[in-house]
Amino acid sequence: MTATSERVSEPTMQQASKRVSQSVFDGSRLRVVLLVDVYDGAQQQFLEAYEQMGKQVASVPGHVSDQLCQSIENPSQWLITSEWESAPPFLAWVNSEEHVRMVEPMHSCIRDTRSLRFHIVRETGGQAPSAASGERRLQTSPRIGDGVIRHALTFTVKPGSEKKVADLLANYESPEARVDDTTRLCRTSLFMHGNRVVRAIEVRGDLLAALRHVARQPEIRAVEEAINPYLEQDRDFDDQESVRVFFTRAGLPAVHHVTSGRESEQNERHALYYPARPGMGMKLAELLAQQDERAADDPRSPVLRSTVYERDDVVVRLIDVRSGLDTDPATELGLANAAQAAELTTLLDEDAAKKDGDLARLLTLARMDLITDRRSAPDA
Repeated sequence: MTATSERVSEPTMQQASKRVSQSVFDGSRLRVVLLVDVYDGAQQQFLEAYEQMGKQVASVPGHVSDQLCQSIENPSQWLITSEWESAPPFLAWVNSEEHVRMVEPMHSCIRDTRSLRFHIVRETGGQAPSAASGERRLQTSPRIGDGVIRHALTFTVKPGSEKKVADLLANYESPEARVDDTTRLCRTSLFMHGNRVVRAIEVRGDLLAALRHVARQPEIRAVEEAINPYLEQDRDFDDQESVRVFFTRAGLPAVHHVTSGRESEQNERHALYYPARPGMGMKLAELLAQQDERAADDPRSPVLRSTVYERDDVVVRLIDVRSGLDTDPATELGLANAAQAAELTTLLDEDAAKKDGDLARLLTLARMDLITDRRSAPDA
């Protein structure tokens, strides 16, 4: 359940690359903020559910502390803050089936929630951090992003339905890109690997507002209804709890994004699926992230941008490359040398590891099929 604290090839505590706009691998502490709107009259039920959950989360490795706060202006508004040793153990917990079961009692008394996650960059007061012990680590420097939030969803469909599902997902009508004055859908890329679907979304503004906007669009609802009979996990659109659990399990967070700073008029988008050994997903994602950082600083590399997504044992790497990329298995897989290839195979599940370091065969196994890649028109 917990993310490994072992180092893959080198320490994760290092000066953040200026090319990295998003990463969970710098070893700094994490602050999680959960804004909660509780139904009128359900405050006591919510408090009891929180106290029960608090007892359970206190034993989760990587958890440091948490607080529950109630608004002094509106008693229906609550704030839960928690501190974690670093982002990986939190993500391992929050994306686990244990967490899905743990928070279930709270949902009957909650009208709305909003979760925010922050690396701690500076702090004042209290005891000075101990550099020697490595305690209370801070993010070394603020990251410079491009204003785009990256997220993905993944789910599986029933074997034998892949072609039908691909046709449905390739031919739906795109939703309205504008969400509101501050939020806009930028790009949606949809890939399949066998019976697994991955939908990568890029948003400028508020991700939650964008996801809700998309869910309300009739063209999206129509395609979701059309693929519903083919899903391996049941989803009942007449049952809000069923829908909530489905999309909770489908969430595939971006854990690392790096850009080379180079642009190309013609580029191609590829996705690769790395099935990890049980419990090795975060470690595998870290290995890929380290290599992508190196590639970003190499002017010869054809990779322009890379985003690594991870949840449990599912790792997906989305790359934008200069068009005409030669068949170079090591580059496309995100590897620098034979040692990294050998390390990668130790982290893959048994079927993938049977490729015995044959990068060409491993690349064939990892490549995902592009179903659709849609960009919205630039703002007027």
